[in-house]
Amino acid sequence: MTVEILTPDVILYEGGATYVGLPGSDGSLGILNNHAALVTTLREGEVVVKNDNDEQVFAVKGGTVEVLNNHVTILAQ
Repeated sequence: MTVEILTPDVILYEGGATYVGLPGSDGSLGILNNHAALVTTLREGEVVVKNDNDEQVFAVKGGTVEVLNNHVTILAQ
């Protein structure tokens, strides 16, 4: 799946991933390939992007996430 992590100032990440971990406002979320469509808000925490043997972690203060057709868009604060 493709992932974009955007802030008002900069693109933090743009590329592929096999797993995305999110701090959802109602609890932690794990997104894998072919996940159902989803729009939700994020609380303060860490976004984890895994791709095969690589793992990147991004701190966020909140935001929103949309999952649609194997594309994850995170609008982070």
